[in-house]
Amino acid sequence: MTVLESLIQFLATLSPLLVCVVVCLVAFVENIFPPSPSDTIIVFGGSLVAIGKVGFAELLIWATAGSTLGFVAMYLIGKWFGGHILERGRIKFIPVESVVKVDTWFKKYGYWIIVANRFLAGTRAVVSLFAGMSRLHLLRTTILCFLSALIWNSILLSGGYYLGNNWQRIGFYLSGYSQIITIVIVVIALVLVAHFVSKKTNGKNSA
Repeated sequence: MTVLESLIQFLATLSPLLVCVVVCLVAFVENIFPPSPSDTIIVFGGSLVAIGKVGFAELLIWATAGSTLGFVAMYLIGKWFGGHILERGRIKFIPVESVVKVDTWFKKYGYWIIVANRFLAGTRAVVSLFAGMSRLHLLRTTILCFLSALIWNSILLSGGYYLGNNWQRIGFYLSGYSQIITIVIVVIALVLVAHFVSKKTNGKNSA
């Protein structure tokens, strides 16, 4: 039995309040130690709503609170320690020169990225880290993150609710969604790079 399966079985035995607390904690931890099965846990929570074990609204608020608090925690880590972490090479898969470019883009498009944050599978911790490093306005960032998480968690809970005992099928849809989002992000990145190169080339030619 996997850790995820054990957690789901454990969740089914808890009282409504403890279900909400565990979902909140899992949603929080996802932002600090990705990857995390928080989406799957929230979908399963929707199936618990379907059988009347816990209320939809209360579970949604707890899950969204966990997502938002986790984002803010990672934001603060990025704000206070992000530069130091990168200088020490703690995030070896991100070159320092790339960080400078991303930081510039984030300052220009940052709030739009925050709005889309919960829908960008696999990048949530990175988004919150760079949001802090870019010194985005904390209150505005928190509100946008909360709204993004509220919409996303509503979709997940609704999926689990309507699928009921077949809630595990949502994994197939989430997997397909992640692949589509990855392709979209790659295409957008290529377009941005092409635009940057074209602009730079035109600038040299005009000079």
